[in-house]
Amino acid sequence: MNEKKLPVVAYFCMEYGLHSDFKLYAGGLGILAGDYIKGAKDIDAPLIPIGLKWKQGYTDQKIGGDGKPYDAYHNYVYDFLEDTGVKVTVNIRKIDVVCKVWKTDHFGNNPLYLLDTDVPENKDAWITGQLYGWFDEERIAQEMVLGIGGVKALRALGIAVDVYHFNEGHAALATTELIREKMSGGHTFEEAWRATREEVVFTTHTPIKEGNEAHPLDRLEYMCGFNGLTRDQMERIGGEPFNMTVAGLRLARISNGVAELHAATANKMWKTVAGRSEIIPITNAIHTPTWVDERITKAYKTGGDLWAVHQELKGELIEFIAERSGITLNPDKLLIGFSRRAAPYKRSDLIFSKPKLIEPYLESGRIQIAFSGKAHPLDDVGKQIISNLVGMMKKYPKSVVFLENYDMTIGAKLTRGSDIWLNNPRRPLEASGTSGMKAAMNGVLNCSILDGWWPEACIDGENGWKIGDTFETGDLDFQNQHDSDALYDTLLNRVVPTFYENRSKWVQMMKKSIETTITTFATKRMLEEYYNKMYIK
Repeated sequence: MNEKKLPVVAYFCMEYGLHSDFKLYAGGLGILAGDYIKGAKDIDAPLIPIGLKWKQGYTDQKIGGDGKPYDAYHNYVYDFLEDTGVKVTVNIRKIDVVCKVWKTDHFGNNPLYLLDTDVPENKDAWITGQLYGWFDEERIAQEMVLGIGGVKALRALGIAVDVYHFNEGHAALATTELIREKMSGGHTFEEAWRATREEVVFTTHTPIKEGNEAHPLDRLEYMCGFNGLTRDQMERIGGEPFNMTVAGLRLARISNGVAELHAATANKMWKTVAGRSEIIPITNAIHTPTWVDERITKAYKTGGDLWAVHQELKGELIEFIAERSGITLNPDKLLIGFSRRAAPYKRSDLIFSKPKLIEPYLESGRIQIAFSGKAHPLDDVGKQIISNLVGMMKKYPKSVVFLENYDMTIGAKLTRGSDIWLNNPRRPLEASGTSGMKAAMNGVLNCSILDGWWPEACIDGENGWKIGDTFETGDLDFQNQHDSDALYDTLLNRVVPTFYENRSKWVQMMKKSIETTITTFATKRMLEEYYNKMYIK
């Protein structure tokens, strides 16, 4: 791909999920970024990823004896990181903070450059301590290191860049450095803004308001986040308070959502933002060598026994669950997988909303469910959701399990060995949902609300199942009732009978699931779309 002399892209992201033991990720954003830079390596795409070297990473979240989640942090040392010999400074609270630059391509990825403030020169060594930890001032400092420091690191490394891609709003302050550079060369603010806009592209993710950060301008100014710009100029870029997503949309020549439905949702959500870029859809994808088991791919391609291979993978998952939880599930009974961030709109416990309907299936073991997920350390509502799931595990100890401390290892096991991948978010709040793609390529059938990526892939009853229709309402109780009814109808009247009474159809659906996703939702397609639709003018 590089032979085509494609533009060199600097890719900024707050987190990267490359391996379970490399604690630079919290959830879906990081997993996507990790897959993206592995996919770039596979096709020799000229992509330069920039991130932060987190000393403690995201929380380890365990379940206490009281059934409630608690958080723990550890200091990690990675001996595979290469010292580039480069250091840059970012002025934070009127102090020059030194940022050391590391590099790694250890996981089959394009070389990833990581900024690190944990060096002897700094009193503020803990800026790159915890991913999404602490409070607003620390977050601003982290975003200044990623954005402003990231641009300075590229200059110090001598890497010429054609396009700057900000994956989520965390890197938006990089544009202050790009504008400052141009103004120091004699351009006016307006000229610098226009020129910067021509070299920046932006990806917006969550359509949840809380997922789009905003900082009071007074606080941003106190942290020196203006980076030489005036208050009026900063307000024009991001508003008051300074919204990182708004800034990204205004400072990019083009932006994208991460699924067709998500792009439509995002355009509606941000329609009142004056001067913003167009938001086009580029649906997320996964790095198949990381997430898809070679045995199932081989069986699919050679016409082998898909069911036998699936049962082998299911057995490995059941063994894994037993090791982690002490619960031994039945390999001959339907096993539903559900793992994602604990957030109210994802409705992890929707399947328990009508106990009289679901209880007989759980008590008999005819339906088994394996859950996993984390809540943000400061999210008490999310933690209560997890506590509720743990409570269901105690109520149905032979058929419900919750695997604590959700990570890439758990995610891989569940998306390879479950029979069904359940997803029931409140439409249209799921941006994409790449775990469903991983399941689909492993022959694990999706049973999902038509949200995120699934409307693009679903052939109902052929490669998985849809839950309900495209109904949306602002009445949350009514929406939950509507979707709950649809979930039970699909699961109990379509999924369960097919699993137990029509094995040949199930296997046929497994084949169709793999066939319809293995190319369309792989990173090669996604990267080509980014280059053709966003990077190349």
